Amino acid sequence: MNWDLIFTFSNNYALLMWLILAFAPRGEAILTGLFYGGIGLLACAYAVIIIPLMTGMIDGGGGGFPDFSTLAGVQQLLSSPGGATVGWIHYLAFDLFVGLWVARNADKYGFARWLQIPILLFVLMLGPLGLVLYLLLRFTRHNKVADAVMPE
Repeated sequence: MNWDLIFTFSNNYALLMWLILAFAPRGEAILTGLFYGGIGLLACAYAVIIIPLMTGMIDGGGGGFPDFSTLAGVQQLLSSPGGATVGWIHYLAFDLFVGLWVARNADKYGFARWLQIPILLFVLMLGPLGLVLYLLLRFTRHNKVADAVMPE
């Protein structure tokens, strides 16, 4: 398989989905398109590749079924071209899923887009750190709203 081509296409496709998430109007059609056409398609690509890769039906350069219970087993999988590519698609799909959740939730809580974009960038580049930043931001906003609704 041409792992470089699959990696590049997946990476560029995910970047396009992130640009749409960050800058396009967030109507229901666009959000649904990002969910199914972005996250769903990346997840399908992962599913189509992972089983034949792990069972040896396609050559990924790693050889054999990986042992996910040890660091060495995960390193072996990710050190092969196929394993690194499928691992990256895994990250792309899940980070985009989290990014979509953050964007929808931030809209719900009334956060301005200019505040969302840096957080979405952190979700894209550093997944869990971006999520933590958003949760902290939301916590501060939620507490202010709660204080305004129920003053002491």
